[in-house]
Amino acid sequence: MGSLFKEFFDKGKSNDSNAEVIYTNDPLEGTSTQKFRATISGRVQGVGFRFTTKQAADELGVGGIVRNESDGTVYVEAVGDAQNLSRFIEALKKGPSPSSDVDKVVITYDENIEEKTNFSQAN
Repeated sequence: MGSLFKEFFDKGKSNDSNAEVIYTNDPLEGTSTQKFRATISGRVQGVGFRFTTKQAADELGVGGIVRNESDGTVYVEAVGDAQNLSRFIEALKKGPSPSSDVDKVVITYDENIEEKTNFSQAN
């Protein structure tokens, strides 16, 4: 990856955030694999948020999807071990893109989310 992209990603890693993280339920019990869906609000569309979210997920070994919603939010489904998902939630909270400004991340653990081994970006 070229230095231009490295610089872009590194800026996103240092974002400070006062974003609120709201958990609507408790993590899944009796399993080492956790699954959640998240809705991220703020300035999260048109700023490279989906692209950098996929990069963060790939770095952490998290499977799932990310897509823009018509209401201006970003939707994420994520599957992985609890420790990596916790780090992934922190990345979502900060906004992995340096141009993003996250206001709120709403997390709902959901055992019905399809298991995915890779992370994809939807239009």
